[in-house]
Amino acid sequence: MLNVEVLGFDCSACRKAMRLIDETARELGVAIRLEKVSDPAVIAAHGVLRVPGVVVEGRLVYSGGAPSRKQIEIWLKQTERKPP
Repeated sequence: MLNVEVLGFDCSACRKAMRLIDETARELGVAIRLEKVSDPAVIAAHGVLRVPGVVVEGRLVYSGGAPSRKQIEIWLKQTERKPP
């Protein structure tokens, strides 16, 4: 199971990112644990200047607006293949 965090607040882009990540993971059959993180200290620690930020397995992969489905597919497929 992949750990995916969306860093941000209750903005439309953050909600859209959460929805797209959840839908894309389900379509691909990739098990994820999706969490919304709104703590400003955590967001700043990842170096996110524009929300939402997306963290997959502890690594910031994106920030600034809702990602595309294609981007999400790439993150999930690449990360899923890496050995533990």
